[in-house]
Amino acid sequence: MKLPGVLRDRGTPVLIAALLLAIGLVQGVYWWLAPSPKVSDFVGPPRSGYTLTNFRLWSYDEDGQPSFGMTAPHLERREGDESLYINAPKYDLPSNQAGVPDWSGDSTYAWVDKAGTLLKLQGAVYMHRPAFADSPAAELHTSEVTAWPKENRMETAEPAQLTQGESRMNGVGMRANLNDNHLELLNDVHGTFVPRPRSRPVQPASPRAAGAAASHGKKG
Repeated sequence: MKLPGVLRDRGTPVLIAALLLAIGLVQGVYWWLAPSPKVSDFVGPPRSGYTLTNFRLWSYDEDGQPSFGMTAPHLERREGDESLYINAPKYDLPSNQAGVPDWSGDSTYAWVDKAGTLLKLQGAVYMHRPAFADSPAAELHTSEVTAWPKENRMETAEPAQLTQGESRMNGVGMRANLNDNHLELLNDVHGTFVPRPRSRPVQPASPRAAGAAASHGKKG
């Protein structure tokens, strides 16, 4: 078979092979001329967007009411998800109810999402509320709390102890809604409840005692 006939009969495969060869040559020239990629020398966790020291933070709900306040010695904002990582926070959870004091507390660490709608209190968590009206002071000891501050809700799967006046409750797992002062312990619940003392009614004076008092008054 003559060469022109071979090229005519096998023209398409030969053309494809020539194109692949040309692409390979171009790619080889690019790799040869292009600069070597920069090697990253960073080792460690994601860098912070910014860092604050000795700060105070307030978050508000959709109605403009304060949902929580926080002070801490150190805060870092991460670039990736814009969340906040906080050391040794002290915080206030406002009741936004007249005559009802706020809950205050502290924890080992805290984490707040970008929107400020999710708050995680990490490590040991302590909260307290002063006495008001006929309700005694209350204290809560637990750990690893997840809170929704704009809804005034919180929960944990860890052991929790609530003390209010002389009464005490212990359990594992807790759900709480601070809007209606509702707290629920979920498992292995034990409690000691001391009834509130009743006020002693005033006894009316007997007629004889009243008469004696009147007579004594006349003699004076």
